[in-house]
Amino acid sequence: MASLIIPPVLTSPRDDATLLHKAFKGFGCDTAAVINILAHRNAAQRGLIKQEYRVMYSEELINRLSKELSGDNKKAFLLWMHDPAVRDGTIVRQALSGVVADLRAATEVICSRTPSQIQYFKQVYYTMNKVYLEHDIESRTSDDHKKLLLAYVRTVRYEGPEVDNVMVERDAKALYKAGEKRWGTDEKIFIRIFSESSTAHLAAVSYVYKSKYKNKLRTAVKKETSGLFRFGLLSILRCAKNPASYFAKVLFTYSGSPL
Repeated sequence: MASLIIPPVLTSPRDDATLLHKAFKGFGCDTAAVINILAHRNAAQRGLIKQEYRVMYSEELINRLSKELSGDNKKAFLLWMHDPAVRDGTIVRQALSGVVADLRAATEVICSRTPSQIQYFKQVYYTMNKVYLEHDIESRTSDDHKKLLLAYVRTVRYEGPEVDNVMVERDAKALYKAGEKRWGTDEKIFIRIFSESSTAHLAAVSYVYKSKYKNKLRTAVKKETSGLFRFGLLSILRCAKNPASYFAKVLFTYSGSPL
């Protein structure tokens, strides 16, 4: 039976900076102590710890972590210590510009973010890389996958909970006619609805689709599309219906366990 990890009593950012500095001293890094501190702090708290560490030791905490850690721990913590938008920008830039582009990772980040997160992320991306996110998508992706990602990052979607039932019925019918009802698939309809819909609207469309056409919308996407295009659509749909469940499944997958 796995032992329970009990979060420690929260200390001040200054105390945390002191404990981290202590963990770095001596022969080798006390990785367990570093994890025990940073793994129990949220993004805002980690930001304050970085500030305190810089003031107290005239050194950037990220630089010290880079020196002291290695392997997956190093990769995880260096990403974790960034502002979420900077972290997204780093992951997507690396995924799109590598020798072998990791398009699945880029798609996963882009298609799981809210409209406001994407708009901020695009600004940060340009500041970091001096190139627009759309330019990198345009040059490194292709076909319907490219069209979906470009539409998704360019469209400013409504983020509220209200839905128009008439429009929900209309879009559910349009998706059925574009996929399961016909020979072949009208990908343009899928791209338009998935890239323009609010999460509340798309979740409602999914519910109506199943109630009227017996199949789940997720099943229809799997049957009618393929590859990275299908992966992007499914990521958008799963986040619309239950983002917590989506991220739990992502973590479960990357832990090495099959879904």
